[in-house]
Amino acid sequence: MDHHMPMPRCAMNMLWNTQIVDTCIVFRTWHVSSTTTFLVSCAVIMALGVLYEALRATQKTLDARLVRELPGAVSLGEDARDVSTTSAGSTSKGLKIPLHYRALRAALYGASIFLSFFLMLVFMTYNAYLILATVLGATVGHFIFSGTLDVRRDDPKNMACH
Repeated sequence: MDHHMPMPRCAMNMLWNTQIVDTCIVFRTWHVSSTTTFLVSCAVIMALGVLYEALRATQKTLDARLVRELPGAVSLGEDARDVSTTSAGSTSKGLKIPLHYRALRAALYGASIFLSFFLMLVFMTYNAYLILATVLGATVGHFIFSGTLDVRRDDPKNMACH
C-alpha cells in the first residue's frame, strides 16, 4: 500500500483564472474535485445571489409594511423620512419601531451583510466562472424580486458589499 499518494490541494489564485479542478471556494472543505462538483458549486453560488436579492426585497417589503401599519404613519404623509413633527408613534427623525420589528429588521440586515460578504469572498477567488455565477445569481434575483419601482425612495441601490 502506497502511503505517499499526493493529496488534493487548494489552488489560491490572486490573478484572474478559469481553473476548475482543485479550486477551493471560501473554505478548504469546499474543494472542487471535478467538473460536476464545480457546476454544482456554480449553481449554489447563483442561488446565494438570488437569496441575497430576496433578502433585500424582504427588507423593503417589511419597511413598507411598517410605514403602513405603525400608529402615526398615516399622519406622516407619503414619506416618513422627511417628517419633523412628533405625532403619535413618530419622532422627529421618523417612526418609532417596536422591539420585535427592530429585531426582525436587524436579523434581516445581519443575514444580508453576511451573505454579501460571503459572495465577496467568492468573488475574491478571481475565478471567472465563479464571478459569472455570482453576477448571474444577483441578476436573476434582481429580475425576480425587483418588479416594482418606488420613485419616492431616496436610498438608491448601490454596488457596495452592504
